Amino acid sequence: MSIFDTSFPRRRFSLAATTMLGLALTGQRSRAADLSAVTLHVASFRGMDSTLLPALGLSDFPYQVAFSEFNSGNLIAQAINANAVDLGGWSEIPLVFIAASSARVSVVATMDGPTTDQALLVPTFSEMQSVKDLYGKRVGYIRSTTAHYFLIRLLEQSGMRFSDITPVALNMSQGLTAMRAGSLDAWATYGYAIQMLQADHSARILASAADILSGHYFIGANPLRLGDDAFRHAAADYIHRLGKAYSILAADKPRWAKIISPVIQVPEQEVLNYLANQNRPYHPRAWVDSDIKGAESVAQVFKKAGLIPHDTNIGKVFSDALSPLLPA
Repeated sequence: MSIFDTSFPRRRFSLAATTMLGLALTGQRSRAADLSAVTLHVASFRGMDSTLLPALGLSDFPYQVAFSEFNSGNLIAQAINANAVDLGGWSEIPLVFIAASSARVSVVATMDGPTTDQALLVPTFSEMQSVKDLYGKRVGYIRSTTAHYFLIRLLEQSGMRFSDITPVALNMSQGLTAMRAGSLDAWATYGYAIQMLQADHSARILASAADILSGHYFIGANPLRLGDDAFRHAAADYIHRLGKAYSILAADKPRWAKIISPVIQVPEQEVLNYLANQNRPYHPRAWVDSDIKGAESVAQVFKKAGLIPHDTNIGKVFSDALSPLLPA
């Protein structure tokens, strides 16, 4: 069954992607189109754009922005497919399922970013010491996300298959609850959930996915709006503002931690430790052919697991509608 449900309710969300560009050039481009009538419905993860842009004084948009919050890229993709969201971000994994489902979603930019916020967790006092110890265990994961992908890869690296564990598909809030309640033997997850569970001593890292993932993320757009010149300029301006925000924060991580700590409810020092250990900064650019090839290699893993059709065409999802407005 497709992960995309076109009956998904029409809600508003906010973008979980980032960029490292100046605003001056975007401002010049924006003046070429009247953006005042544009409203961007944008999808954000907690503690990201909807928090950072206002905190840095970068939310003086010449258009309207309606933010809402998501906790996984696959849900953002579903929302765009349902014409409920205009912009959103995800990794290569939701992209693969987008292509497999022939969803109405267009990838308009690539976002290079860190891979250090992806890990396989076990309860703090678990006796498990390696991935091989997961044989027959209840292992949670977030379907159609990086967690799904890196769990398969970690198992393969240990000579195991997905069928060797008892996989439990959970969303982010369900996974947090299950780990704290002790009802999972392990959980493949990402983002600040890792710091939350470490901070309250509910979990520890069994294995990191930092060397498994590519660090390529994507910004997707609603293709129904890409024919509108004002929309394209507004979307490009928004991406530039995100890039400016992450450029500022990459140079001042204590400030970054201070801004988001109360929002994600993780102690400031824990957040700072995480930010200090990021293995690469966020950086946006126009997508290139190698990004498609990288996503195709991810698709092969899911094809082998029988989770997507073998004839899935990754390249059909990409659109160059914003490429002239973004860095090469």
